[in-house]
Amino acid sequence: MKQGSKINLFDLDRILEILQVFLTNPFRTFLSGLGVGWGLFMIVVTVGASNGLENGVMNEMGGRVKNSMFLWSRKTSMPYKGFKRGRRFEFNNSDTEFLKENATSIKLVAPRNQLGGFRGSDNVTRGRKSGAFNVYGDVPGYIEIDPVKILSGRYLNQGDIDNERKIAVIGKRVLELLYDKDSEPIGSTIQIQGVIFSVVGVYSTYKTGEDAEEDNQSIFIPYTTFGKSFHTNNEVGWYSLLMDENVHADTSAAEVMSLLKQRKSVHPDDKRAMGSWSMASEFEEVESLFSAFRMISFIFGGLALLAGAIGIMNIMLITVRERTKELGIRRAMGATPITVMRQIMSETIFLTTLSGLIGVSFGVASLEGVNHLLESMGGSGGSFQNPEISLYTVLIALVVMLIMGVIAGILPAVRAIAIRPVEAIRTE
Repeated sequence: MKQGSKINLFDLDRILEILQVFLTNPFRTFLSGLGVGWGLFMIVVTVGASNGLENGVMNEMGGRVKNSMFLWSRKTSMPYKGFKRGRRFEFNNSDTEFLKENATSIKLVAPRNQLGGFRGSDNVTRGRKSGAFNVYGDVPGYIEIDPVKILSGRYLNQGDIDNERKIAVIGKRVLELLYDKDSEPIGSTIQIQGVIFSVVGVYSTYKTGEDAEEDNQSIFIPYTTFGKSFHTNNEVGWYSLLMDENVHADTSAAEVMSLLKQRKSVHPDDKRAMGSWSMASEFEEVESLFSAFRMISFIFGGLALLAGAIGIMNIMLITVRERTKELGIRRAMGATPITVMRQIMSETIFLTTLSGLIGVSFGVASLEGVNHLLESMGGSGGSFQNPEISLYTVLIALVVMLIMGVIAGILPAVRAIAIRPVEAIRTE
């Protein structure tokens, strides 16, 4: 290589020369690169693990859409318009129409009613078999708020609502408990508190854990049929609402509650008169929590990278001192300060890059190993599913690593070009 030529980090001869320098003291080279490699490894593994936890939690939430909200009535806690505190009020079908007409931030209003529960007494029978199940009176739009997978048959439709049809969509667990293994549920009948319903569909929830168990032991029937069959008539148990994605959840909730408080003569400042739960708020809390986890991962990984870069800088300073005579001879033979600086910088960047790539490779391999283990277990990772890291995150980490490599090489390079050729040649 010519002394005055530009040093190319990807030149094979240059790479071999750099390797020869580092292999003169392999243990020291290993220790100096360990910090950078460990920092990248920690970033990949901790961010991947954080994503795995987030995927698991989101999976347990099932397929519920982010912009959904659930609203129910409670007792008032403040007197208003002649009514005493502690007054109990109920929602009804006229309130449903009122919300549809006046709530501008709501895309879908789904009134719901419920009967029984799988922890109560048996309320559903088929022949000699019986069980206790949640029975919900629903409208067809509810599936947009809390999606389910239709395994066979169909879901509720508007014709079922308009004609008050006595049909039912049963959960997978209901099928297992009330039917023989080879029985065909579609077209069969079940009795819900003595009322006969024809089964038109079987579904399975997207949720996992206890929520999945409860959901799969549920039965959906038309909202209007529920009211007529079980004498709830005009009453609404609670509302499931689908909000406009362009309006914040808190704004939508405030609008709906304000409208209903005004309609039900509830004090505007009574915060206990209605209960609500927003999936948007839940998702925001989860996302902010795991964003914080990822930030902490980057901070600790970055500190490890910084410590590694400082270690490499110190090692390169020692290397420069040990190679004083060699560098002096290069200067005496015509090498310019820029050439010497490029040499030291390329060695530093090469060591930093190689160490970082090894750390990233081990980190990705570890995540893939965990994924393979979860798949071999049938994907039953509970709250930990599919730990992964995006290419974008890896690239950011690698760019930061390269910047640190450049910074780590500046001081050793400055020391190298400060060497005087005559004094260096005299050095033994």
